[in-house]
Amino acid sequence: MNLKQKLAISLALIRLSTGIFFLVWSIEKIIFPEITQRVFSRFYLIEISPTISLLIGIVQTLIVLAFMAGLFKIWTYGAILGMHAVSTLATHKELFNPYEPPNHLFWAAVPTLAALIALFLLRKEDNLFTLSNSKVTN
Repeated sequence: MNLKQKLAISLALIRLSTGIFFLVWSIEKIIFPEITQRVFSRFYLIEISPTISLLIGIVQTLIVLAFMAGLFKIWTYGAILGMHAVSTLATHKELFNPYEPPNHLFWAAVPTLAALIALFLLRKEDNLFTLSNSKVTN
């Protein structure tokens, strides 16, 4: 296996695994809006209604599915990266206090953020299992 093949497989694995990771969170907003309301209240200091949670969940799910398909790369990869960066920054208190249970779990967001940065930077090379023409959607 050459370097180009290894890179293609690696980028596809990052895209698909992080896509599944985000799909769990976006669908949760649709199925359990009350959880989303608590998260927004605690970490973003914003009160939202169940309807807003549902709308956020639907929009995020559509973005995640387009991301997983490798469509509109600059926009979908950027949106996923941006959403995750904001959510990671919103948990800075937990990150700075990792030994207070269950704060160490928030650290899973850090390597995920790094992987998303790498994927965004290498998005033109990410073409395995995508529906896009890389020359058009990067």
